[in-house]
Amino acid sequence: MVARLKDIAQDLGLSVVTISKVLRNHPDIGEETRKRVLKRMKELNYQPNFAARSLITGRSWTIGLVVPDLLHPFFAQIAKEISVEVRKKGYSLFISSSDEDPALEQEEIAQLLARRVDVMLIASTQWTVESFRRIEEQKIPYILLDRQFAGFECNFVGVDDMAVGLLATKHLIEQGCKRIAHVRGPEISTAIGRLEGYRQALAAHLMAPLPGHVISIGPSGDHMGDKAGYAATVKLLAGKNRPDGIFCFNDPVALGTMRAILDAGLRVPDDIAVVGCGNLSYSDFLRVPLSSVDQNSKMIGKIAAALALKLAQGKTPARPKSTLVTPELVVRASSFRANQRPEPERARPS
Repeated sequence: MVARLKDIAQDLGLSVVTISKVLRNHPDIGEETRKRVLKRMKELNYQPNFAARSLITGRSWTIGLVVPDLLHPFFAQIAKEISVEVRKKGYSLFISSSDEDPALEQEEIAQLLARRVDVMLIASTQWTVESFRRIEEQKIPYILLDRQFAGFECNFVGVDDMAVGLLATKHLIEQGCKRIAHVRGPEISTAIGRLEGYRQALAAHLMAPLPGHVISIGPSGDHMGDKAGYAATVKLLAGKNRPDGIFCFNDPVALGTMRAILDAGLRVPDDIAVVGCGNLSYSDFLRVPLSSVDQNSKMIGKIAAALALKLAQGKTPARPKSTLVTPELVVRASSFRANQRPEPERARPS
C-alpha cells in the first residue's frame, strides 16, 4: 500500500500541515521533528505526489536551466551549484543544452514552458530578445546567466566582463609585455565586455592595440575554442608585429593559443605570455600551467539559485535585479615572468 502524508502524520501524532512543511524544508519546523518525519518517510519509502502538490500550491516545484554547453566546466559548475541550492528547498532542476544553437535554444525554452516550470534560467545564444518576450507572455519569471543584452532590462547574474579584460591585460603589462594582442570571442556580451576591458587597460597605460592584434575566433564561442584559438594565434604569429602577450577570451581558446606558440618553437611566457579566462580545474596540470581570470562560477550559481527561489515563491523584486560577480586573477607559469616585479597569486580589479 502506498504511504500517504496522512498516514505519516497519524503514525507520529502530527498534523498533515507539519509533515508538508518538513517536505518544503520550512523554517518553522524544529530539527528533532524534522528528523522524526524524515526517518518515518524513509521507513515507509514515501514518495511525494508532485502532481497533487502542484494542484494545491499552483507551483510545479521545478526550475528550468538552459546553457550553451554542458561539457564546458564553467556552465557545469553553475548547473551543479544551482541544483544543490534548489534541492534544499524541495525543487527539482531540469537542465538542457542548446549546443550554441539559437534555434535549439528556442525549442528547449518551449519544452520548459510546456512543463510549466516555476522559474527559468538561461545562458542565451540568441541575437534578439524575442524568446524572452514569449516567456514573459506565459508569466514565467526568468533570469539571464553570463550573457546579457544591451538595453534589455531583466534579472541577470554574471561576472563583470569588463573587469575580466582589465585584470588580464593589466597583468600582462605589469609582466613587461609591450605588444599585447587579444583573441576575442563572438559578438556576445561576454566577449564585448572583455574586449572593452582590454582596450581600457591599454589606454590607461598610454598604449593601444597594434594593427591586427585584435582577432576574433568567429561565432564558435565555447564550441571548438581550442581549435579556433590555435588558428587565430597562427595568424597573429604570421603578422608583422608579433605579440609578446596574448589575452584570450576563455581558457579553451588559451589552450589552443599556447599550443600554436609552442608549435612555432617559441616559449611561454618568455617569448609570449598568455592569460585565459575561466580558471579551468586542470589549468595547474598543463605542460605550462595557465594563468586565468576566475569568473567565480560557484558564486554565480549560488546567487542565481537564491534569486530563482525568491521568484518561484512569488517574491518578485520591484525592478529586475542585475548582479555582477567580481572576478579574480590566478597567476601561473603561462604569464609570470620572474624578472618582473612579484605579483600576488590572486588579484582583484583595481
